[in-house]
Amino acid sequence: MAGHSKWAQIKRKKAANDAKRGKMITKHLRAIQAAARAGGSPDPAANVQLRNAIEAARRDDVPQDNIDRLLAKLRGEGEGATQYEEIVYEGYAPGGVALLVYALTDNRNRTAGEVRHVFTKHGGSLGASGAVAWQFERRGLIVLKDTSDAAQEAAIELGAVDLLESEGVLEVYTEPTEVYAVAKGLEERGFRAESVEITMLPQNTVRLSDEEAQKVLRMIDALEDLDDVQNVYSNLDLEGVSVEA
Repeated sequence: MAGHSKWAQIKRKKAANDAKRGKMITKHLRAIQAAARAGGSPDPAANVQLRNAIEAARRDDVPQDNIDRLLAKLRGEGEGATQYEEIVYEGYAPGGVALLVYALTDNRNRTAGEVRHVFTKHGGSLGASGAVAWQFERRGLIVLKDTSDAAQEAAIELGAVDLLESEGVLEVYTEPTEVYAVAKGLEERGFRAESVEITMLPQNTVRLSDEEAQKVLRMIDALEDLDDVQNVYSNLDLEGVSVEA
């Protein structure tokens, strides 16, 4: 069984996205554009990375018209489209909490400066590549509001590699490349996913007082509010911590 629940973090992120919907849509569209380039094709049928990015956008209710317009633009512009590259920043928040910051940018210097400013302002420290990544494992994560034996058996049959019950939900962990296929299979069997994503799962977590944890959460909020930042992963233990956005 997976050792640390991600559900509290997911609920908090969903609430934040609802409050900043316009920015969330922009970040999804940027991820689609980057996936089209990284996967070598603007055709979802030929690019699994692009299919996953589109599915993630749909699950966050990004309008289909926005997705279709972007795909048409990518097919038409090819190399003339804005080129985004993924950069991962690693470091520590106050209290020794490890942070992985995933960004998509068309200007490395701008993004590095903005990320560095947030780390400095909030008492964190940026590290070199590899400084904290070893503490995380890349996994697909599906959350079901059904913890029944039937749901668990279906998840295992469809390829889940780990399961965790937490706060009345079932967290289903998969290989990253299989997460959307497993989610689709579960929904076809009547188990609707509350959340589907590819995440970085911490191998160990850091427990802080509520006051110290709030400082870390404010730092994560500031990082996630940067236009170029797509995702922030931490090994902060949120059990018993107020996580309202």
